[in-house]
Amino acid sequence: MFFFPTFNLSYLLYMLPAILLGLIIQIYVNSSYSRWSQVQNRAGLNGAQVAQKLADRMGLYDLQLQGISGQMTDHYDPRKNLLSLSRGNAQGTSVAAMAVTAHEMGHAQQDQEDYALLRIRSAMVPVVNIGTKAGWIMILLGLLLEYGNLAWLGVIAFSAGAIFSIATLPVELNASKRARQLLQTNGLITTEEEKRGVNQILNAAALTYVAAIFTSLMQLLYFTSLVGGMNRRRR
Repeated sequence: MFFFPTFNLSYLLYMLPAILLGLIIQIYVNSSYSRWSQVQNRAGLNGAQVAQKLADRMGLYDLQLQGISGQMTDHYDPRKNLLSLSRGNAQGTSVAAMAVTAHEMGHAQQDQEDYALLRIRSAMVPVVNIGTKAGWIMILLGLLLEYGNLAWLGVIAFSAGAIFSIATLPVELNASKRARQLLQTNGLITTEEEKRGVNQILNAAALTYVAAIFTSLMQLLYFTSLVGGMNRRRR
């Protein structure tokens, strides 16, 4: 008898390494953010002021800025030219707030320069949303009905999520590289301590995308093994 894949032991065995890696990285991210949230940047600027200063220097006069709820929910939306900062970072004057804001401004600069990988990632979003949702359904139906072609089609559709995770990493690494350059060239990093804090925050953030890639690949590997196992049993 077949059980829904996410509730069996083999799924847990596949996903346990990804869960552990994600947990370790999340602990590191939280500890890094907590530490550098207690260290004030020498410029005395909060995240919103950092964003405004960088936007003025970059000529992004139409950039919209808003505060949002949550912690580390900061993001840039290229469709609306909108920078959303969590209220803690928008109002905080810490090194962490400055680093996170600069990273999102790195995305704004990518958008300004029509950075190809950002455009590709943005174009992938609707395809990924449809593919991952439809993939689950096709895999489940294919396994229940023992229809291999449908199940494999679901695996292919579901793989869009893994491809998206992989495509996201270079975009995020490039945004962090730009963040460091923006802070340094505009004189917002003035001490070695600030530089160390910014690097630690940005490096920790990059690790979350590594964890996302690993999780997506392990899920894809699991479903591939399920469908492959069904085909072997039918022979």
